[in-house]
Amino acid sequence: MRTAHIITRLIIGGAQENTLFNVDDQHHIHGDEVCLITGPGLGPEGTLEQRAVARGLDLKLMPEMRRSLHPWRDTQCFFALKRMLQQYKPDIVHTHSSKAGILGRRAAYALGIPCVHGIHGASFHFGQPAVLFNAYKIAERMANRWCQHFITVCDAMSQQYLAAGIGTPDKFTTIFSGMEVDHFLNPGRSRVDVRQSLGLQDSHVVVGKIARLFNLKGHEYLIEAAPKIVAAVPDVRFLLVGDGSLTQQCQERINELGLTEYFIFAGLVPPEQVAEYIGGMDLVVHTSVWEGLARVLPQALICGKPIVSYDIDGAPEVCINNETGFLVPPRSVDELATAIAKLASDKELREQFGRTGRERFAPQFRHQYMTERVREVYAKVLAAR
Repeated sequence: MRTAHIITRLIIGGAQENTLFNVDDQHHIHGDEVCLITGPGLGPEGTLEQRAVARGLDLKLMPEMRRSLHPWRDTQCFFALKRMLQQYKPDIVHTHSSKAGILGRRAAYALGIPCVHGIHGASFHFGQPAVLFNAYKIAERMANRWCQHFITVCDAMSQQYLAAGIGTPDKFTTIFSGMEVDHFLNPGRSRVDVRQSLGLQDSHVVVGKIARLFNLKGHEYLIEAAPKIVAAVPDVRFLLVGDGSLTQQCQERINELGLTEYFIFAGLVPPEQVAEYIGGMDLVVHTSVWEGLARVLPQALICGKPIVSYDIDGAPEVCINNETGFLVPPRSVDELATAIAKLASDKELREQFGRTGRERFAPQFRHQYMTERVREVYAKVLAAR
């Protein structure tokens, strides 16, 4: 099987890690001929390009591929993609992310190449200006004609696209994002070592959040809930893993609240070390207001940590309320504080939720299992052609 994957940027992020595992498994496990076409990994999020090169993958960088909308450059990108696909001659194209998803599907369609589109998060979503929201919805309806199948990371994504008049139920397959499960079952460093490196004591109850410090990731809600949590559980500490444009703004607000000593900013962490940081936490919180299915949720559960999440998109598919954690209304502060304080003050409940999550989800999130199922979709599409 000869496959071309197309993604807008290979930054450190869930969709990008998912795609990289897919490409790596196809190449090293299944012996497929596979390439990964991507734009430059610009921005403070970090890049996975070096990891792709180190794994010996066929990485093709396309300077014209950028995240921001730019009609002239996007037109150039379309023709560059078309030329690259003509040269590579894949049996099937697998597109990921909004920009690459639209342009990649159109290029594959123009060449008569079967195409699968991966939906890691809806391109039209909460927080977008109305003009952009509607433009992406129209573009996705148009691009629906240019591909044969959709692979979504959670059932919620399929339902959102169907509700928007995009595709039919038989055109969607849900496949959870794959990851290196064994790293989360057995993190490299011990809980004690991680905490010591961060200046944390064994008595501290560590509430962790792993996300880029950008809009829609919801750090502000956790910060505003912090005073109530600290009042209920004085030994609580908040560990924020990630970096981004809102770092200084968050730090200033924490200082205004007089809570600087309660927050630790770990900064950007290599993906292979995420399991170690989760291992040093007691519970993990997810306050994004838009995300397909945040990888940190199953990662936390596989590490045996309970979760508190806003009830958005695919979160309820792994954050089973009162079984693996607590679901609270999106953008709430008081409900968020209450849920975190309840878990932070009850060690036995944390262990119970974490144990249930590990047993339930560890097998389903292995990247090898994900790639096998993705290849089954490819085979189905190719057979239909």
